[in-house]
Amino acid sequence: MTFRLHGLDPTPFEPLFALDDASLARRGMRRVVADDDVGYPCRVALEDARIGEELLLLHWQHVAGDSPYRASGPIFVRRRSRQPALAPGEVPAYVSRRLISLRAYDAAWTMLDARVCEGADVAGELALVFRGAAVACVQLHNARRGCYSCVAYRA
Repeated sequence: MTFRLHGLDPTPFEPLFALDDASLARRGMRRVVADDDVGYPCRVALEDARIGEELLLLHWQHVAGDSPYRASGPIFVRRRSRQPALAPGEVPAYVSRRLISLRAYDAAWTMLDARVCEGADVAGELALVFRGAAVACVQLHNARRGCYSCVAYRA
């Protein structure tokens, strides 16, 4: 079973970069500048920001709706990010260099499976998880910090 990873749509984040720091703070957000080439993973571009790039650190609801699994957490979004056009089965370095938690959900947002693997093993683990006919999507989370990373759908 093949899959495709997807970053977040950049549209809702773009106007936030025009806000001043006080306005961001009132919304529970922060402007940050990457001081390392690893550690600032952009959830839109599915790549780490480079030193000197501007990002927003903000709260994101990654499981919405009326589910007991409703969940949210912090994410980074880099200024002017665009979603990548990843090929089916492609796992970018943004994922492959991290310890990843996979969380499989059905269409009603009930968690069906969960596992942790090295990023280099994500493709194989996703193929196994998607063998479940009821799996609608699999969310990837950075296991060490627990933050949402991206989502996989059947390709």
